[in-house]
Amino acid sequence: MENNSERLAIKVDQVSKQFKLPHEKVTSLKSIFINFYRRRRTFEVQEALKNVSFDVKEGEFFAIVGRNGSGKSTLLKLLAGIYVPNNGSVTVNGRLTPFIELGVGFNMELTGRENVFLNGSLLGFNRKEMEAMYDDIVDFAELRRFMDQKLKNYSSGMQVRLAFSIAIRAKGDILLIDEVLAVGDADFQRKSLKYFKQLKKEKKTVVFVSHDMVSVQEFCDRGILIEDGVIKAAGNATQIAREYTLMFENSHLDSDTKGYRNRDPDERPGNGNVRITGVAIDVNKQEIDIKVDAKVNKDVSELIYGLMVMGEDGREITGFNNRSLKRPNLTHLKSGSEIKFNWKIQNIFKSGEYSLTLSLVSTQSRYDDFVDAGFFKVNKEKHSNTAVLPEVSVKHTIT
Repeated sequence: MENNSERLAIKVDQVSKQFKLPHEKVTSLKSIFINFYRRRRTFEVQEALKNVSFDVKEGEFFAIVGRNGSGKSTLLKLLAGIYVPNNGSVTVNGRLTPFIELGVGFNMELTGRENVFLNGSLLGFNRKEMEAMYDDIVDFAELRRFMDQKLKNYSSGMQVRLAFSIAIRAKGDILLIDEVLAVGDADFQRKSLKYFKQLKKEKKTVVFVSHDMVSVQEFCDRGILIEDGVIKAAGNATQIAREYTLMFENSHLDSDTKGYRNRDPDERPGNGNVRITGVAIDVNKQEIDIKVDAKVNKDVSELIYGLMVMGEDGREITGFNNRSLKRPNLTHLKSGSEIKFNWKIQNIFKSGEYSLTLSLVSTQSRYDDFVDAGFFKVNKEKHSNTAVLPEVSVKHTIT
């Protein structure tokens, strides 16, 4: 029975959306004339969404995840009212602000300053209001030196940063956010993360689309996984992140010892200056032996490396990094270097299935976060019934 105290911000009920794709391409006046007199034109029907149903509660951070082409963008545009469903209904209770196509309405021939006022007017602000918030917008976007240049001279990243800095001033009850955390450099991403934390603190209703499963788990309460236009999974943020990551896993849990080949690093968060390239796990009665290969793709001044072991329910069982083990950070790593880590964790885990999350970071940047980098099973008669701190060691070699 639904709790009446939890009001719904969004309700999506049995929504389907199809698009007609014509087989004939119109590329000239001649083809327009020929196609006009044809009695029959053939179409291919693309089913972007099929009987999708879910709800979002007021004050909830709700994740929508899925691979490219899964139907996420179509769903967001239905929520924003840009598209109308062929079947089913979308009900939105409150004022909705979409951060879907940032920069819509920008004029490339106008300066950054002029575009701030133009875009602000599209969001419903008058000139006096925009003048009051202009400095905050520019400082957040980190573009003060460029505001008198024409927008056509901006990089795409600069344009999106400016658009995002304007858009977050909009007053809405519900926010639709599509991959905003991928915008800009590390400093800008940190400010964006701070903004998201503030939204969470204020209990704003947010629909959040991202390929970054670390951010999904950090911010979101619940979510759905979409594949081929249908909901493949629904649940809490940890469950959704796990299901999403498993989509890219070719092997299955069928033995106590697992070796893992590389997965597509572009699907993982981090700037990629250092990337994990391979993981292998071996389990015996005494210890969990974890071998991790990584490659340095760009010179980095420091590297902090760590791991977490997660239980079947997605909760952290234990975790370590080189600092907690009182080992120094790796420093002055050159592009092209390869690193081999060898973690050994005392096997005091109770019987069950476990997943591994690996992180490569610095005090300033995030290089690679590999959620569900590997899985292992523990099968034994005697075990600990509680989460405890096992003995652990780690070694590394750099070539």
